[in-house]
Amino acid sequence: MNSPRHSSGRPTRRVVLLGGLAAALGVSACGRTTVTGVSDPTTLTSADSIASSSTTVSAELTGSYSIVDSVTGTQIDVTVTVDRRIIRANGLPNHQRGSFPNANNPHSVSAQTYEFQLPLHGTRAGRTTQLVLPQPFGIATNGVLFDPLAAEWYRRDPASGWTIEAIGPSATLGLDDNNAHVQPTGAYHYHGLPTAMASQPGAERHSPLLGWAGDGFPIYAGFGYIDPMDPTSGITELSSSYRLRSGVRPDGPGGAYDGTYTEDFEFVAGHGMLDLANGRQGVTPEYPDGTYYYVLTDTFPFIPRHVVGTIADSFRRSGRRDGPR
Repeated sequence: MNSPRHSSGRPTRRVVLLGGLAAALGVSACGRTTVTGVSDPTTLTSADSIASSSTTVSAELTGSYSIVDSVTGTQIDVTVTVDRRIIRANGLPNHQRGSFPNANNPHSVSAQTYEFQLPLHGTRAGRTTQLVLPQPFGIATNGVLFDPLAAEWYRRDPASGWTIEAIGPSATLGLDDNNAHVQPTGAYHYHGLPTAMASQPGAERHSPLLGWAGDGFPIYAGFGYIDPMDPTSGITELSSSYRLRSGVRPDGPGGAYDGTYTEDFEFVAGHGMLDLANGRQGVTPEYPDGTYYYVLTDTFPFIPRHVVGTIADSFRRSGRRDGPR
């Protein structure tokens, strides 16, 4: 990857687009963001209609692009071929992150070496597959993993049948404002919606493209078209079909279901607008002919826990992973 550029002694963010339009960036008030398109270079500062350092510049990211950010250390290179999306990234976010290590997460953030080859267009497998630790769900457009499963259990016993939710009412896993924290490997990763990438007041427009699942299907945030196949139908919040169980837990920790554990929730088809994998078929600004796509929601499952396609071999993870996730 190319080295970051500097202008007038100020840290500069450089985004090179090899296809598509501008990249989604979290803009720092103390730096500058240079967006270099095919023929129209643009420099954005915090004064350019940017509300805060976490505002996302909405854009198309379906083609090849690269981001090199000297402020945050972000490096990602995406190459699109006839049938593959090849992603090389260091896993550092291009937005402000929390303080790590902290009292509830003892790990320091460090650059990773990611290289994934995902299908350019996902294919439904005819069945839905549940994610199992240590399998992440997908990767964001900035190169950070969406990794919702926590390696935390009731009495620290994986055989207990009760998995602690990272965004549960009793969770103390040191998440920052982007619902992220750090693995023992130094990998910064999202357990929920990264607000710096999806700041969207109200339901005025379709949510931005946030990334791709391990099976190649795109990932969006919580707002989409009322009629999934009609972009003129208006915008609505896309609701999950999971709900909190009623009653009390029959064993293990006991007590009322309150969202502390993954098993506190149940899927009820038709309860919301999304399916078991927290997705649906429809059109989006980037896919006007329609595609299956996943949705990150403010309520459980936050990040999908199932996939409808086949996870690419390069994205598969197996084995045991202990410690806060």
